[in-house]
Amino acid sequence: MSGEAQWLLLLLLGFQAKHLAADYLLQTPFMLSGKGRYGHPGGLLHATIHGGFSAGLLALAGLGAGAITALALAETVLHYHLDWGKERWLRRRGLTTAAPQFWMALGVDQFLHQLTYLALAALALGLSA
Repeated sequence: MSGEAQWLLLLLLGFQAKHLAADYLLQTPFMLSGKGRYGHPGGLLHATIHGGFSAGLLALAGLGAGAITALALAETVLHYHLDWGKERWLRRRGLTTAAPQFWMALGVDQFLHQLTYLALAALALGLSA
């Protein structure tokens, strides 16, 4: 396996670990409660944690400060809006964990976050060349 392929796989593994930590292990009730209200500090804090961890991973991957800032900021904004949109959709429909549609929405949300990491990794690979 080439060094570039190893680098890419390690970066993707880092994004997976970061997502587990930020979305599940470190997310507080305050963060969860604010996701459906636009501009709520809890949702903003949650998205900022994602962006901050991604900045650290991109720094470890050897990207420059400008690329790190742009990619981490893009992820922060996108993560915030994906979460806000999911919560807004769920709340408008009054869906809870008892409804199959809740789990479908959660699955789509998680899939979109994973696509974000693939895009970030692809962009990082291009910027590191």
